Amino acid sequence: MPAPSWKATPARAVPGRTRTFLTAAEGHMHIIRNPKDVLSGLLFIVLALLFAWQTQDLPMGTAVRMGPGYFPLVLAILLGLLGLIVLVNGLRFPGERPSGIAWRGLAIITFAVVFFGVAVRPLGFLPALAVSVFLSALASRLFHPATALAITAAMVVFAWAVFIKGLGLPLPLLGPWLGGY
Repeated sequence: MPAPSWKATPARAVPGRTRTFLTAAEGHMHIIRNPKDVLSGLLFIVLALLFAWQTQDLPMGTAVRMGPGYFPLVLAILLGLLGLIVLVNGLRFPGERPSGIAWRGLAIITFAVVFFGVAVRPLGFLPALAVSVFLSALASRLFHPATALAITAAMVVFAWAVFIKGLGLPLPLLGPWLGGY
């Protein structure tokens, strides 16, 4: 008895939607409709698991009295949920294939994060954050100095309001290199 032949049958055309069919020529179904989103979602989930794993040796505390591991774990969970949403959207909606890696942007963002980590003690929280945010804006191909300065100012004010005033973290605003501490 010959094996059944699966053929794609034309479906009613629905604007903005694609159909997935099992065909004899392909021999499999295309489940991934947006490879870029699927890869991004998987990356977010893997990073979230790594961050959550790193918090397991830290005391958690409670929501009212947070320990050093509480907030990083909450952020890891949120990153994992975001990754799951992006992954599911990559399976549901069509999109484009990854076109390559933006090496310039990756290098600038990486440098900005490393700069913040190195400069936060000698410069202080706000100057290190301001330089890091401005450097990060350079990673965009649509960089414009006025927009970058506006984003930097907004981020510095937001971070000050959340971390210094809201959470009361004992971060020095200015470091010893700038006359603070």
